[in-house]
Amino acid sequence: MKKILIAEDDKFLASAYRLKLTKAGFEVQIANDGEELIKILETFVPDLILLDLVMPVMDGFAVLENLRSNSKFKSLPILVASNLGQKEDIDRASNLGATDFVVKSDMSLDMLIEKINKFIS
Repeated sequence: MKKILIAEDDKFLASAYRLKLTKAGFEVQIANDGEELIKILETFVPDLILLDLVMPVMDGFAVLENLRSNSKFKSLPILVASNLGQKEDIDRASNLGATDFVVKSDMSLDMLIEKINKFIS
């Protein structure tokens, strides 16, 4: 079973992701902020990270920097799902090592699963 680690501080959205991805056959863990995501990675090795950018404690940009500087996570697919849709934000996430970027408000959960499957099928 493929594993997905989700960093999302919006509890409702995190629950929706968990429900949809679990039904699609993934094992899912949720982190409420970037710092919690880093801690979960000590014991849970995902096949993909779904990463929000705007979170308390440690934001998604800092998480990207942290993970891409660690050889263990250098090639792990990181799909950024954010409502920050400005070109500067997308470029910054990409430059920090995001595998892909989706704007949450522009994407259905079914489309999200299609995108995830593209990276970890």
